[in-house]
Amino acid sequence: MPPCRRGSSGYRGVCERPGGTYYAEIRSGDVRLGLGTFGAVHEAARAYDAAAWRLERPPAQMNFRDVFTREQAQSVAPPPRLIRDQDRAEHRRWQRSLLVVEEDERAMAEWRRRHPEDVVAEHAFWAERTAKRRAERLERRRPKALAISQCDIVEAGGVSFFGDNDPRWDDMWIDTSDNTSPDEDEDEDDSE
Repeated sequence: MPPCRRGSSGYRGVCERPGGTYYAEIRSGDVRLGLGTFGAVHEAARAYDAAAWRLERPPAQMNFRDVFTREQAQSVAPPPRLIRDQDRAEHRRWQRSLLVVEEDERAMAEWRRRHPEDVVAEHAFWAERTAKRRAERLERRRPKALAISQCDIVEAGGVSFFGDNDPRWDDMWIDTSDNTSPDEDEDEDDSE
């Protein structure tokens, strides 16, 4: 049976894009659901029909009358990703955030170009801070290594020179990882 012709594309729910592609969408109440962009008009029309079957539309609202069940509609056109108004709004928010980030990067590049002395000072600050943290970690690793070696001696049947209640046993649990958290950064800033 010939397809039911509608609109400028010739099919219900299908719009032709300037680039020669076809966009399919279907309305469900107040919500417009985008079904995607297709290379051929009949593919977009089939996607519309599959979505219409899923929304339990009557056969009179279909583009092709050769499909009689939902399973047939799904086999002819696989389920599309539905693009809702909410998805479009979220996409616009991400686009705006991206524009802000790009503008920040441009401003920082311009600042670095105009004020190279600030760049040098920033590099010096981070180099000093990294060296300071490495030295602090090294200082924490020494007592930890001593406590672990004493523990290994005791486990091997030897005698440690640490007493039973020696606080140096607690050094075994010192965190010596290179991972830092924002809380540690704040603590260091407060102590300076």
